[in-house]
Amino acid sequence: MAYRGIFPVVPTIFDERGALDLDGQKRCVDFMIDAGSDGLCILANFSEQFVLSDEERALLTREILAHVKGRVPVIVTTTHFSTRICAERSREAEALGASMVMVMPPYHGATFRVAEPAIFDFFQGVSEAIGIPIMIQDAPVAGTPLSAAFLARMAREIAQVRYFKIETAGAASKLRELIALGGEAVEGPWDGEEAITLLADLDAGATGSMTGGAFMDGLRPIIMDHLAGRREEAVAGYARWLPLINYENRQCGLLAAKALMLAGGVIRCDAPRAPLAPMHPAVREGLLDAARRLDPLVLRWGK
Repeated sequence: MAYRGIFPVVPTIFDERGALDLDGQKRCVDFMIDAGSDGLCILANFSEQFVLSDEERALLTREILAHVKGRVPVIVTTTHFSTRICAERSREAEALGASMVMVMPPYHGATFRVAEPAIFDFFQGVSEAIGIPIMIQDAPVAGTPLSAAFLARMAREIAQVRYFKIETAGAASKLRELIALGGEAVEGPWDGEEAITLLADLDAGATGSMTGGAFMDGLRPIIMDHLAGRREEAVAGYARWLPLINYENRQCGLLAAKALMLAGGVIRCDAPRAPLAPMHPAVREGLLDAARRLDPLVLRWGK
């Protein structure tokens, strides 16, 4: 059965000194499951994966998958420029119990990119190493143009490439074209970007969303209503939650989920790891004001 619904990104929890807080990490995961997540994604960009060492990545993968213990499927982000290293990371994630891996096309810095034939070979190499699905993350941070036609070709021709997280400008139009070109080979057309384009993407045929990690109890009903054909209910739900979605996406970014978890007693520290700067107090208050008007579980779970 295809994965669908809401698979939020799990933030990485640090203590005041910037060290991993594994107890806080497990509480974070428990909250996210309690809040209605259909699955989880770890080690993504919104998990601050770019400030983690290889050893920390391996530790978090082991600890989180062991703690989830099959309660929900877990997607592990295994992105790396090297085909070999990405394949090794993906193989290890599968062995530990991952249900899927999420991978960006190979890139490094502002200028290191590879052409379409090399991208195809990259995903072919990762696919041959594993027996679980690959989600291709199509996002501006990679700086790599991936046309809908090319994504559909990879879905048809590479065994494990089945899911696509579309976060580019005009995501709905790209999802619609991808679904039309890829047909049944596109098992999971998903949206992302903290659900800022969720309604348009659902209208285009998205069946899943990878959101921020704080208020799945508000977002999941929107997705489920739309998938069940109750579009008016989905529209009403989206209108209600959009101010908070917008505040996360446009003002807070990856700091939002941890700030809300701190306010609700889920975790003890919401600090990012340097050199990322902490959230400005005025931005925090605006986020909390938007959240309090909706009473999400995150503000009550730990109290």
